[in-house]
Amino acid sequence: MTQLRTRKGRKIARPFLKWAGGKRQLLSQIDSYLPPALELGALQRYVEPFVGSGAVFFHIVQNYPVKELFIADINPELILAYRTIQEDVEALIAELAEIEDLYLPLDEAQRKAFYYRQRDIYNKSKALITYNTFQEAWVRRTAQLIFLNRTCYNGLFRVNSRGEYNVPFGRYKNPTICDGPNLRVVSEILQRAEIHYGHYSDCARVVGKATLVYFDPPYRPISTTSNFTAYSPHSFDDNQQLELAEFYRRLHHQGACLILSNSDPKNTDPADDFLEEAYAGFRIERVQARRRINRSVEKRGPINELLILNY
Repeated sequence: MTQLRTRKGRKIARPFLKWAGGKRQLLSQIDSYLPPALELGALQRYVEPFVGSGAVFFHIVQNYPVKELFIADINPELILAYRTIQEDVEALIAELAEIEDLYLPLDEAQRKAFYYRQRDIYNKSKALITYNTFQEAWVRRTAQLIFLNRTCYNGLFRVNSRGEYNVPFGRYKNPTICDGPNLRVVSEILQRAEIHYGHYSDCARVVGKATLVYFDPPYRPISTTSNFTAYSPHSFDDNQQLELAEFYRRLHHQGACLILSNSDPKNTDPADDFLEEAYAGFRIERVQARRRINRSVEKRGPINELLILNY
């Protein structure tokens, strides 16, 4: 990975959630394609409308002189977590420490029962949460989300059509449930950010010529068995992919610098030009990633992903 430019001795913020499709493994490659204007300070605003775990967001904020930050996502639970860390990180750390103290001494059978009990409470309490305004209940809900994420199978966030978290229990010997030092640094960074729940197109109001936008949408599946887009109950099919491509062109005409990640259909079908046609006229680069989410270990090998740039 590219050597971070953050000052020595300063804690480096990392994503606080594990996330399918997270970009930590690709940071050095993405960094090599960032526009020179970013390091020169000519791009003063950073926008990420599919923020996910925020790996690229945290990397850019800590390594480049951006002044204005806007992150968003269509997943209400994710945005609730970001806003909770922004608003009251110490209460969250205390809640997580309590859960960790209860969970770690248990044997595997007890842990499994504890996990499913917390998952059931998490799902049943959804109807009681008001997502617009910060409230004390957000702290417990965010703590439950982080706990489930850290102890579930493969570290996934997946919901069903009713928006219920449905990932099974994972067998980890010593999971880190409460990482107070990291959460505090994340909170410090989030004090500078506008955090928005909603559709990616909502970001248009903050995008201008001095803006870098990074899109990391649900990937177009490269096979019939790799369609993992269940971060929210909303679908993201080929029609949505094409709508995103049109929005990308709109922001291009607004003068912003744009980067978009997606799968490379040519991993499985050399004749599949869907994304190349959707982004015709833009620069398309291939970077190598490692597929991590697959029941078959043999199918977790290296694959190509696309980076689509307008500069």
